[in-house]
Amino acid sequence: MVESTTQTSAAVREIEVPPGALALCTLARIDYQNAVIAEFDGVADRTAEQWARAILEDQPPAMREAMTNGFGALGVRLGPIPSDDHVLGWQVRQRTPDHVLFGAGSTIGLLPEIVIQRADGALVFAYFNQRETDEARARWAAAEHTHVPAMLKLLQGAVDRFHSDR
Repeated sequence: MVESTTQTSAAVREIEVPPGALALCTLARIDYQNAVIAEFDGVADRTAEQWARAILEDQPPAMREAMTNGFGALGVRLGPIPSDDHVLGWQVRQRTPDHVLFGAGSTIGLLPEIVIQRADGALVFAYFNQRETDEARARWAAAEHTHVPAMLKLLQGAVDRFHSDR
């Protein structure tokens, strides 16, 4: 029996934020950062923005609502949904085929940015924030433990949907 060398699924895992993703962040100060990665054949089949939309927007309605409610609880001000200039309400600040940077305003001083970057058969999903107020620090402290598991779940779901659509 001949085994296929085509990777049909990807294990998503947490990693240190890669220097390339870090270099895209435009925050004046980074108080928190994390990243998750998926390595699989097919990363180049979509632009970074298409991957961003798959990760955040191509979710069941209940999941999208939970995400936007969660962002709101953190004081994140979202823009219009749907929109060519926003990804699930996050404003697109930079876009190339290989990366997209998006961010959002805040009602409490929590300034977040997200980078989606594709390179060399890998898809990186990185998050950064800057906390300007005690309220922002307190709200983030209460939510931080849920952040990496949510990112892993969102990226794994996008990769799984990609493979099931092929």
